Amino acid sequence: MSSVWVSEAHDPCFAKSTVHGTVKEKPGFNAGEDAAALRKAIEGIGTTEKTLIDILTQRSNAQRQLICKAYQDATGRTLCDDLEGDTHGHFEDILVALVTPPAKFDCQEFIRAIKGAGTNESILIELFASRSNHQIKAMCDAYLAETGRALIHDLKSEVSGDFEKTLLILAEGKRVESTNVDVAKAKEDAKILYEAGEKKWGTDESKFIDILCHRSVPQLRQTLVEYKSLSGKTLQESIEREMSGRLEDILVAIVKCVKSVPAYLAERLYKSMKGAGTTESTLTRIIVSRSEVDLQEIKAEYKKLFGTSLYSDIEVAGNRRDW
Repeated sequence: MSSVWVSEAHDPCFAKSTVHGTVKEKPGFNAGEDAAALRKAIEGIGTTEKTLIDILTQRSNAQRQLICKAYQDATGRTLCDDLEGDTHGHFEDILVALVTPPAKFDCQEFIRAIKGAGTNESILIELFASRSNHQIKAMCDAYLAETGRALIHDLKSEVSGDFEKTLLILAEGKRVESTNVDVAKAKEDAKILYEAGEKKWGTDESKFIDILCHRSVPQLRQTLVEYKSLSGKTLQESIEREMSGRLEDILVAIVKCVKSVPAYLAERLYKSMKGAGTTESTLTRIIVSRSEVDLQEIKAEYKKLFGTSLYSDIEVAGNRRDW
């Protein structure tokens, strides 16, 4: 894993409209020149990794797509295929991720989560809790183009119960996107959640699912404030107390993303490097997918939460695993 782009277009659904990515469009960009340099790096005796890194991590995704077209026009081969044939392991994975359009990359991560012997619920939770309506629709469209099937149809066959219900609502992309906040409605929702959980013998999970999956993010932020005022506990604390399993996991993830998507993803990155073994796929997914969105804020939240820089922890993890 190269930490080049962690060097020292927010969606309005989740945060401010300013773009705080680490990757910007390169001024004076020339797709043909970049394609020729990549071809030389790949076709020469021994792949020149530095050229691959310098070009692919210092161009926007839109610019990389133009490079891919110029490369195919010049060689008759796709850049993705040549990267897969000439590089290996996690380095190959991250380079291929870089040249993949964002919606298609999310789609491929979804496929990876549901294929094989068991479903990777943690990837599903991350994808659907942290993405906006627009990003989820783009992922669904990419899935239909890739497989000829509706993403929601295949998702139904992989999950069940209230966890399934929550994921399916999120996958439909029906969250309200208004930036207006109705304080009276927030108080009402807080009361509904309190009476469905802490105040009730047995939890009415459907109320939590409905409110957390449909209300706008600004509205939910106010609801969190009203809930704490009403119950004396945070909503996250109540969910962790009242629920269990994957339903607890996804509702907690939604609450964390309502508060701050960058902080949620910073925590995911930390856990991917500090567990029994580094989860390189999580590192790749988050770093690549957020590099033009909010990676600067993820870095800041990482430092605030864990007292160390994301850059240095990636370097340590990379040295430990010899990427």
